Amino acid sequence: MSAGTDPATLLLVGGVRAVSLGLDMAELALDQAHERGLRTHLTNQEAVLAATEAVTGRAGAVSAVDFAVPGESAAWALRQVADGTRFDAVLALQEMAQVAAADTAEALALPGNPPEAVRRVRTKDACREALAAAGFRQPAVRLCVDATEAAAFLAASTGPWIVKPRDAMGSTGVSRITGPDGLADAVALLPGTGPFLVEEFVEGAEYSVEGLFLDGAPVVLAVTEKEKVEPPFFVEVGHILPAELPDARRTEIERTVAAALDVLGLRRGAFHVELWLGPDGIVLGEVHNRYGGDWIHRMLGHVIPGFQVYGLIYDDLLGLPRERADLTPVRAAAARYLTPPPGTVVAVDGWEEAAAHPDVLRAELAVGPGGTVRPLRTSGDRAGVIVVGADTPDQARKLARELADSVRFTVESA
Repeated sequence: MSAGTDPATLLLVGGVRAVSLGLDMAELALDQAHERGLRTHLTNQEAVLAATEAVTGRAGAVSAVDFAVPGESAAWALRQVADGTRFDAVLALQEMAQVAAADTAEALALPGNPPEAVRRVRTKDACREALAAAGFRQPAVRLCVDATEAAAFLAASTGPWIVKPRDAMGSTGVSRITGPDGLADAVALLPGTGPFLVEEFVEGAEYSVEGLFLDGAPVVLAVTEKEKVEPPFFVEVGHILPAELPDARRTEIERTVAAALDVLGLRRGAFHVELWLGPDGIVLGEVHNRYGGDWIHRMLGHVIPGFQVYGLIYDDLLGLPRERADLTPVRAAAARYLTPPPGTVVAVDGWEEAAAHPDVLRAELAVGPGGTVRPLRTSGDRAGVIVVGADTPDQARKLARELADSVRFTVESA
């Protein structure tokens, strides 16, 4: 913060993707910044800025900077500072801009995560190696350049196996195989032609841990239970927050995740850590230096009344005084995705009634009459979502299911 009454300036590197979830995150982040009297400056790729006017119209200033070009965001920020602009905090909302934000914060000597730590968690095999070296349970994994290397890993390890991109999101290109016969099809599903990962499949219920860093230490806000489609794909179709777990198990999860984040070197912003509860205990999955997708940020805001998911991060980055609030969930929320069979949608019945339910926090229909439902292989193939709030996790789960089931799709098979 500068002397006098000049407001601090928040630099949001990488803006958001032009999808409803991203737009909502950015609008909420900007609103909570402005509530604190902060100036805001948002950067993103030029084409995305043009496609996200609802966000750019909220920001105090907007600049076209390509976060995907290594070093470009940091160099741009240094030029701005040399010309007299002041930045006081740097943050990225979306996954793909985390490295650019860390590089920029370091270049400006502002609080942020070490760039090498962010690169480590963004590179899935490097993150696995770091956690395994520190003694955390991890599935065996190999970075492969082609199907021949992948087949060699299969021969030397225990299946089933997961084939997935080294750097992607939304379950894109992720599939399970039970032997070499399925390898060619799994590789064909991968986006791009670069190196990919093959890792041993982990049995067990899946969860994620949501939280943020305050004063350099992780604060767990909630554990989320996941529901996924059956293999060979792993698209998430439901979330319940907070998960119903015994106190001892929840404490074990929180301590394990906190220790892992410390080993990985993350210190600022939000986190979303995936894990399995298997026969041998906790197995850590992917680590993200951001809030989870699938409307988890809105669910957190509901289950912890008065909690500002981004505002508290700004306070931490700027060193602003804050009251020690209780961040324990006192309510529950659930999300349920609509997954009709693939084909052309002829009609959708019951949507308006379901979306108008008083306990709905968010409802979005992605495919209407005349649209095409694709086979369910990635998050983008889901046909809609209903997010609800309730007093307990069980009530939230049941209501989300009931409302989702009340929406009836008439589909003409492809």
